[in-house]
Amino acid sequence: MATEVASTQSTGPGGVPNAVLYGVMAIGVAAIGAAAVFIRLAGDAEPMAIAAYRMSVGTAAVGGFALLTARHQFAVIRRRDLGWLVLAGAFLAAHFATWITSLQMTSLANSVFLVTTTPMFTAIGSHFVLRDRVGIAMVVAVTLGLGGGVILAAGEAGSQGGFGGDMLALAGAVAMAGNLLVGRRVRGHIPLLPYVTVVYGVAAVLLVASALAAGSPLTGLPTETYLWMLLAGLIPQTIGHSTLSWALAHASATTVAMSTRAEPIIATALAIPVLGEVPQWTIIPGGLLLFVGVGLALRSEVTRGR
Repeated sequence: MATEVASTQSTGPGGVPNAVLYGVMAIGVAAIGAAAVFIRLAGDAEPMAIAAYRMSVGTAAVGGFALLTARHQFAVIRRRDLGWLVLAGAFLAAHFATWITSLQMTSLANSVFLVTTTPMFTAIGSHFVLRDRVGIAMVVAVTLGLGGGVILAAGEAGSQGGFGGDMLALAGAVAMAGNLLVGRRVRGHIPLLPYVTVVYGVAAVLLVASALAAGSPLTGLPTETYLWMLLAGLIPQTIGHSTLSWALAHASATTVAMSTRAEPIIATALAIPVLGEVPQWTIIPGGLLLFVGVGLALRSEVTRGR
């Protein structure tokens, strides 16, 4: 009996050992945490161009790997899945279009903290759309995470301004919540590589079309700018978002979204040596609340899956 209980406690609701699930999610969040810095370093390009290149590189990377190693898995995609995959891609495109634009309008801290309020919208959507049960522990976790984000963002208030940029970052959070909720609906039966290939491909097409429509230059940029956009496509996109898409088949959309609340700390820490952006003292209380919230959310997910 003791062995049976220990086995249950070490395995998440998706049948994957918790150590593996949370380890992979940690790698994904760490990779995503570098995104804001790469985007800032690619500042010679316009936001829509950066978004288009990031998604195109990500699509080429995962699509090429999928065609070489898992071509047969595409057969599991059913006709009725296509609409959901297109919707997930549209949400992803909207997320990057709004968030990357916000990074050029407000401070890095404000932008990243606001865009990672995704768990609030994911929890609401999970309850009303997916009928997931959101317990008291998850509500407290979301509240703590959001409180930490508010404290951290308050420390940057007035430093670079930009109410419009803040609202765009918030819109990016809503769009990412939509992407996670749709992904949670179909990832249970669609393998990772076919899923991310199609969703990334849809987002890339939409973003390239939007960049062209907006007249954003896609050529003639400095070589260094192309390098930073390439890294943004390979590290945060191919590694970061793909690992979180994998996690959607093994954890709730709210838990996956909660894990991304560590992104502001990672991004802010990287911005100190790379961009010379030193955070306010509020990073200490805000960061503590954030990590407590993430830990509580992950613990809540384990308990819910027992």
